[in-house]
Amino acid sequence: MLQSVRYDRILQEIESRKAVKVTTLSDELGVSESTVRRDINELDKIGKLRKVFGGAVSLDSGISAAEEDVLTKESLNISEKDSIARYAASLINDNDFIFIDAGTTTFRLIDHITNKKATFVTNGIMAAEKLMNSGCKTYIIGGGLKAVTQAVVGAEAVENIRKYNFTKCFMGTNGIDAARGFTTPDIDESMVKTAAMEHSYISYVLADHTKFGVISSVSFAEIGDAIVITDSLADQELKKKTVIKEVGE
Repeated sequence: MLQSVRYDRILQEIESRKAVKVTTLSDELGVSESTVRRDINELDKIGKLRKVFGGAVSLDSGISAAEEDVLTKESLNISEKDSIARYAASLINDNDFIFIDAGTTTFRLIDHITNKKATFVTNGIMAAEKLMNSGCKTYIIGGGLKAVTQAVVGAEAVENIRKYNFTKCFMGTNGIDAARGFTTPDIDESMVKTAAMEHSYISYVLADHTKFGVISSVSFAEIGDAIVITDSLADQELKKKTVIKEVGE
């Protein structure tokens, strides 16, 4: 396949999906992953896309205050989120006291919970209902309700969290960057995330590959503050800054 044709195909995929993996492009174009990486590097240099760890994203995937609603997020990267969630659920032990953040990947975690001897606290409205219906001992924190993410947020929610001492927390994020850390578009939601991580013995951030290299408006934790569970990661420098578990699809 001619280079110009590959460039066009890659940009078409970026335009439609907003983010693509090197492995996916390699399969679809019928070329090696090294060829795809070279193409992405060249397209990044001329300003056609943004190179991120393990793939590329559209140019509008930089610093952003925008946030998609829950239904839109649930339709994205389904298999990747499911693999991440399945592995995260396997980390739950007897008598754990766990915080589950509101988010679509953390929500999928609940489908894979088999340990009913743990206790769960969440700020997700949908997560609380699903945990309860799954037979898990469940608590939901109080505070203001954010309609877009169906999350309980704000100062009252933070005060609720501060009385707890979690053994583990499973967090979502909108972006992961080596310098800016874990980021989210919403100030009130960032406060809840920060408080939950500060009050957890171990913090896990569940994020598919499209979150790497993306920066949202508000940082809620530094890279070294959490173990990252993801589907794929190509950047070795980020691995020097924190523990990253790649679970594949």
